[in-house]
Amino acid sequence: MTNREINRHSIIKKLLDKEINGTTAADLLKLSVRHVKRLKAKVKQFGPKALIHVSRGKPGNRRMPDRERKTIAEILKQKYPDFKPTFATEKLSENYNIKRDPKTIRQIMIEENLWKPRKKKQKEYHAWRKRKSCYGEMLQFDGSYHRWVEDRGPEWCLLAAIDDATGIPVKAKFDSDEGTFPVFKFWKEYAEIHGKPHSIYLDKFSTYKMTQRVAIENHETQTQFQRAMSQLGIEPITAHSPQAKGRIERLFNTFQDRLVKEMRLKNISTTEEANKFLEEDFLPNYKVKYSVEPALKTNLHRPLNQKEKSKLNSIFSKQTTRLVRNDFTISFNNQWHQLLEEQPATVRKQDTILVEEWLDGSIHFSIRGKYLNSKVITERPQKIKKTGWIIPAKKRDYTPAGNHPWRSRFILKV
Repeated sequence: MTNREINRHSIIKKLLDKEINGTTAADLLKLSVRHVKRLKAKVKQFGPKALIHVSRGKPGNRRMPDRERKTIAEILKQKYPDFKPTFATEKLSENYNIKRDPKTIRQIMIEENLWKPRKKKQKEYHAWRKRKSCYGEMLQFDGSYHRWVEDRGPEWCLLAAIDDATGIPVKAKFDSDEGTFPVFKFWKEYAEIHGKPHSIYLDKFSTYKMTQRVAIENHETQTQFQRAMSQLGIEPITAHSPQAKGRIERLFNTFQDRLVKEMRLKNISTTEEANKFLEEDFLPNYKVKYSVEPALKTNLHRPLNQKEKSKLNSIFSKQTTRLVRNDFTISFNNQWHQLLEEQPATVRKQDTILVEEWLDGSIHFSIRGKYLNSKVITERPQKIKKTGWIIPAKKRDYTPAGNHPWRSRFILKV
């Protein structure tokens, strides 16, 4: 018997012994007089056990059948031994048409030693930053290194961007690292499809921001990423801590749990298969389940204009400068490039040339906004005593038409 039932029995016994009356007993037990009379009659007939509920110790009417529970336990052990209860519940419903509450599956997993309940830790108070109001107003972006395909392949880096207003992972892509070229490929593809977001929230990784003292003192010093974002008119915002960009950090926590197991079930082991699965299957389902409605329906993505589209390869390129040598050669990446005689712009000795490494691996030289003609040479040419000091721009071959105003006689009217 419980303490409550023992207390009830002591009061009912006093009532039976006529030490108290029914009204006093009802007040002590906080029950009605009629109900106290019923309890008195039962105790008088059956003794103290009459106060115990008749269903105690018996299987519940809504209890899961033992056969179904055994089936669920076998499936969990064979297919989903390391899944969390909620995720396991979704997979049972999706693949086996077993629709049960996550709490029920959780209890089965605890009994089968597949899940250990976690003790709740008291966290310090933290005020959440309010979401942005519009889609495209701010994207949180980061990279996560992890063994995404477990022992079926090497460690990859998952580049992902999540919209702050809606919680939608607008794009995710597996690549080898979080360097300049993988990040440029990511944002070039994004800009071509969605346009330009208003701002991007990211960390202080060397790809995004220079943290050296010289760079901090000289505000004009930029990384390749900052220069590209400046050309597109996108504002990069750097966070001072991982907690500041919590949405993308929580996204990676979820992906490292769910995405890894989903790709295990699909037996995915290459980046091509993984990126295809991400784009066609995983992300669309994730958006349906976890996205929220923004406060305003406005989309702040800006489409690329014609000038930006034509210069997209140049914007998302690694840019450096080199000097034109006296023999009109340029040394870059342990390779010699010879400028040709025909050029769209005049090139002088010791001119500063802009070198662009495009995402396709090609090298391009430009000066004053015009790309120069060049060829790769195996070794540096020998010095020549007499060489010209400039390569003039190629003249246009143009002959005026017969009816051109230049060919008409000039008549001065007074």
